[in-house]
Amino acid sequence: MIKNLSFGFMLILFSISANCQNLDEYQVYALKLHDGSFTFPARDYAVGANPKDSIQGCFMVWLLKGENGKNILVDAGYLDTAKTSQKLIKGADLALQKINVYPDDITDIIITHPHYDHIGGITLFPKAKIWMNKDDFHYFVGEAWQENGKPYALLKDDVRNIIDVNLQRRLNLVSGDDIEIMPGIRAYTGSKHSYENMYLVVNSNSNTNKILLASDAIWLYYNLDNLFPATLCLDPDSYVEAMKRIKTLVPDPKFIIPGHDDLIFSIFPRVADGVVKIGN
Repeated sequence: MIKNLSFGFMLILFSISANCQNLDEYQVYALKLHDGSFTFPARDYAVGANPKDSIQGCFMVWLLKGENGKNILVDAGYLDTAKTSQKLIKGADLALQKINVYPDDITDIIITHPHYDHIGGITLFPKAKIWMNKDDFHYFVGEAWQENGKPYALLKDDVRNIIDVNLQRRLNLVSGDDIEIMPGIRAYTGSKHSYENMYLVVNSNSNTNKILLASDAIWLYYNLDNLFPATLCLDPDSYVEAMKRIKTLVPDPKFIIPGHDDLIFSIFPRVADGVVKIGN
């Protein structure tokens, strides 16, 4: 009888442990925001690139689906592509429909940085909590627009939108580096692509399925392979040091995911047109 009780107790503990582990692990998807890819000279994206090299770039966002009921969007894509040079870009809401996820399903959006192609689409998801680095937020809504500020790739409409989100009490500001902002998701800083952009380790408590979503802390595999800083960053040395650090944060370099490299959509398994699943 005692043995049976002990065995039953062990099964309960194992079940609780397994469920807790599931609650901080996510299925990770990359979603392309347009058909095909764009060909660019590598030197447009990487300082030090060979002038003869070219790359296949794209615009994307990432979806994290959790057993905890979370549907987390990492970056939100464009809002109004008519105001940009990239007229073919679709909204993140349309990309998500390909895997039967809709705006009201999105519980959270983690904005890695406030450049227009990453923050513009937040108004498409009116129920989502928005997460953003505190220092990046304050620079974005304040100092960037002062006389000596650097509002590179920032749009005034996006400033107004994020302030509205704050007034709606949906904005969560993240402070510091190497911070667990949600179970199983750690945020890192120091790249200086924007004032204080973030990159994420997803499934951070897993031994086998850590995935690093670099966003624009690494524009392309070309940047990472050659340790070339992006042409848009506030401190090239910091950008390179961040890439070196990124290489140490996940056991499998295959799961380091740059922000704009079209190769991602041929490396990982396709689940829909312009959608791949990343991970084991």
